[in-house]
Amino acid sequence: MKSIIVLCFLALVAFAAARPDKYTDRFDKVNIDEILSNRRLLTAYISCVLEKGKCTNDGRELKSHIKEALENQCEKCTEVQRKGTRTVIRHLINNEQSYWDQLVAKYDPTRKYVAKYENELKAITA
Repeated sequence: MKSIIVLCFLALVAFAAARPDKYTDRFDKVNIDEILSNRRLLTAYISCVLEKGKCTNDGRELKSHIKEALENQCEKCTEVQRKGTRTVIRHLINNEQSYWDQLVAKYDPTRKYVAKYENELKAITA
C-alpha cells in the first residue's frame, strides 16, 4: 500500500514538473465585460496597473504579470486569461486610446511587443 502511495506521489510530482508554470486561475471568473462597461471600475484597474491608485487583489495579480505576459504573448496564461487579455486590449485600442497609450508607455516604451496586438486587434471592432 505504501508503495502505491509513493508511486502516485512521484507521478504527481513528475506531472507537475513537466507542465509549464501557469498564472493563477483564481481570478478567471472576473467579468471583464462588466469592468469594460463600467467607467469607474475600468479607471480603477487602469490606475492600479499604472501605479496611480489602489489595487484590488486581482488588480495586483494582473499588475505583477502584465509585462511578462505582454513579452511572451501570454504563454503562462490560462485560455480564459488569453481571451480576456485580447478583449481588454481590443477595447483599449479601439475605445480608450489614452489609457492604451499610457499602458504602452509604461510596459513597452520601445513598442517592441504591442505592435503585433495593435495590428491584429485594431481592425476588429469591440
